[in-house]
Amino acid sequence: KPEVMAAAVNAGAGMINDVNALQAAGALEQAASLNVSVCLMHMQGEPRTMQQDPIYEDVVEEVYRFLEQRIEACEAAGVAREDIVVDPGFGFGKTLGHNLQLLKRLSRFEDLGVPVLVGISRKSMIGQITGCELDERLAGSLAAATLATWLGASIIRVHDVKETVAAVAVAAAVHGNNNDKR
Repeated sequence: KPEVMAAAVNAGAGMINDVNALQAAGALEQAASLNVSVCLMHMQGEPRTMQQDPIYEDVVEEVYRFLEQRIEACEAAGVAREDIVVDPGFGFGKTLGHNLQLLKRLSRFEDLGVPVLVGISRKSMIGQITGCELDERLAGSLAAATLATWLGASIIRVHDVKETVAAVAVAAAVHGNNNDKR
């Protein structure tokens, strides 16, 4: 909501993270006027009903096109491209299969030319895959964060910061290793 955005920025927030990708009335204009970064997230449906039978023809391309359109809308409203981050919205109106496709093809979102944020830590998809309860999802969350980093995520939203930093550091070291001396 525009009034919440303004209050948060006035209290020191440096980014607006909007699950509605600034589609609410006045949100886009408010975000542009506040001169802070914005994170545009994809969500199919509304929070109360988003998990009731979400359907996509091609989840990756549909989410990509949505985020592309929202980036264009932000730029048209005066938000600088370097202040835009996108989030494919893992778990927001998506089945486990949709979430796995998004993760598998995460590198597609690099074509948008803005940083990609991934928030999978402790999500229900981790529980569905591993059978673990919420407080037992560290290993699965670390695997997901590592894969997301490997596949192009620039920002990872996590609960277990220390453990995730270590896991991602290993993946980054291997992924960026150009000094292979065989």
